[in-house]
Amino acid sequence: MRQVTNICKKEFRSYFVSPIAYIVISIFLLVTGWFFFSVFFLYDQANLRNFFQLLPIIFSFVVPAITMRLFSEELNVGSYEILLTMPVTFWDVVLGKFLAGVGFLVCLLVPTVSYPITVSFLGQLDWGPVLGGYIGAVLLGATFTAIGLFASSLTRNQITAFIIGVAICFALTVIDRTLFFLPRTALGFIGYLGADFHFQNISRGIVDSRDILYFLSVSFVALYGARLVIQEKS
Repeated sequence: MRQVTNICKKEFRSYFVSPIAYIVISIFLLVTGWFFFSVFFLYDQANLRNFFQLLPIIFSFVVPAITMRLFSEELNVGSYEILLTMPVTFWDVVLGKFLAGVGFLVCLLVPTVSYPITVSFLGQLDWGPVLGGYIGAVLLGATFTAIGLFASSLTRNQITAFIIGVAICFALTVIDRTLFFLPRTALGFIGYLGADFHFQNISRGIVDSRDILYFLSVSFVALYGARLVIQEKS
């Protein structure tokens, strides 16, 4: 765990060395704030339903942008080989980078706490769904971070890693909205694969073990895939 912690700290600090982190945070807050408050005053309801409905789509683009450099940059400049000469395992590297990505994602969400606080001053806000929404947001973000990390391990090019990550995350987000194209016998299974379906359940304040198991399972598969890829490239 000590090596995981060291790698996590190094990667987390590196986010704030370049201006990319601040640009991503600014764009995220601008987009979510504009979409949320522009619709909020139209419906005149004290809830964050619109914010949490938009979040999976926004995360599909934002999270791959956060994770695209985690392996691609090191594979491109050759520093990955230096990392492997240290007393670390492949799992140490994968988990350290994963936790750094999740940590940055939490930093991304912290400023949005101002949304429910503002809404609570304007009306009677039910904090149950808000808490559930943020729990779901962290789980969803962690899952997309694992997928983005897997995409980053596949290529030396950050743009390619971003495109692959967006494709997978976006597909998992919208798959349950395309069920009318599929045969009836496959609806249950395909619907279960939809990340948005599980996220919306939790964002309503319903914390079901099946939804949590979904996010944990997809995250594990993506992280295990990343571990196999970097082991193959070592």
